[in-house]
Amino acid sequence: MAEVELPNVHELEEARDRTFTRRVALTTAVYAVSLAIASLGGNNAMKEMLLAQQEASNQWAFYQSKVIREHLNRGSKMILEAQLAEPSTLEGAEREKFAALARKFGDEETRMNADKKEIEPKAKAAEAIRDRSQKKDPYFDYAEVLLQIAIVIASISILSTSRPTFWFSLVLAICGTVLSLNGFWLFAHIPFLEAH
Repeated sequence: MAEVELPNVHELEEARDRTFTRRVALTTAVYAVSLAIASLGGNNAMKEMLLAQQEASNQWAFYQSKVIREHLNRGSKMILEAQLAEPSTLEGAEREKFAALARKFGDEETRMNADKKEIEPKAKAAEAIRDRSQKKDPYFDYAEVLLQIAIVIASISILSTSRPTFWFSLVLAICGTVLSLNGFWLFAHIPFLEAH
């Protein structure tokens, strides 16, 4: 009968450790990709929030200028109407000139009112985008933290060849990835993350 040579126990352990190290290293690379995506999502949410806030501020400033002009036109019209109501020396062409000017101020007042009604929905839409982006941002922040910790823990698991440490890093990475996905789509609301 032929003699069968059994592998050395130390060689088997080394091969097992190399396989474990490769798998953890590959998984860590996936963690890093998830981290990059979460970081990109967070940066985009922040930019979107700031741009929407700027747009909302611009629209509200434009709205306020229309309100001011509406009130100025109303005040001017009222002054002219009061002058026309008084018996005065205004007669003929001069009286008609004042009446035309009062109508012009009235038309401008109406136009400013219509303009501001068009501006208000634009400002509110920009505020809605800002608020949604503001809700997204914390999810990305916490996702980044969890994914960074997962990468560190996975590295420790390679050095210590500890499978429980690796599984812990996997749990952290899954939580970070779920938070990142929630940052993109807001499918769940976690109140303490969205507190202002």
